[in-house]
Amino acid sequence: MSFYSEFAVWYEQIFPFREEVYLFLREHAAPPGSAVLDAGCGPGHYCRRFLLDGFRPTGIDLDSKMIAAAAATSPAVAFHALDIADLASLKQSFRLIYSIGNVVAHLSPDRFSAFLSQVHAALEPGGCWIFQTVNWDYLLKLTEYRFPLKTIGDGSVTFYRRYLDISPEKVIFEVELLADGQKIFNEQATLYPLTARNFLQRHESAGFSLKGIYAGFDKTPFSKEHNSGLVMVFTKR
Repeated sequence: MSFYSEFAVWYEQIFPFREEVYLFLREHAAPPGSAVLDAGCGPGHYCRRFLLDGFRPTGIDLDSKMIAAAAATSPAVAFHALDIADLASLKQSFRLIYSIGNVVAHLSPDRFSAFLSQVHAALEPGGCWIFQTVNWDYLLKLTEYRFPLKTIGDGSVTFYRRYLDISPEKVIFEVELLADGQKIFNEQATLYPLTARNFLQRHESAGFSLKGIYAGFDKTPFSKEHNSGLVMVFTKR
């Protein structure tokens, strides 16, 4: 069982729906009625909002418990337990495809390039592809990084995230959840850091045009020298 399965019941408390993120995504989704794909949808809260606003959302996530939680809340949304690297198996086209929350960092460089080819093929002409990662340009200067502590409710539940053994080839991502001092889970996963320049080169090779690059969904300009996120917006050439 992955830590994501164990994490499903806590996910929306620690990472709640953010209106700012949704409005950014919707801005690039074209008129209501358009098809959108959330690659790495978790419990599906952004898909739910797209549905309410008249779009045709599809959500995919590798973790079956996340998908089960999403489908139970929004049975009208098409949710699939599926690796994002296999999105071609959906055999659908979309106006917008997005992946937020550093999901794409779980793909090795070769798998990421193959994934981009599938994203390009699945986009409608002129469609948008948006993804968010941490700013690896900044983090690759470090050997270890600890995220700010997150707490739930009265503070009795705490969530820790750390990047260990940071190198240009890979990063060990460790997460731990404690409730009343008792460990709920502690797991590690391997991430693959790509710099903004590397992302851009791979997208150009895959047939995308850069539309925007930001530090966050508030459209703050991206700077590789600062500890921030990376949000890139591409259109299909």
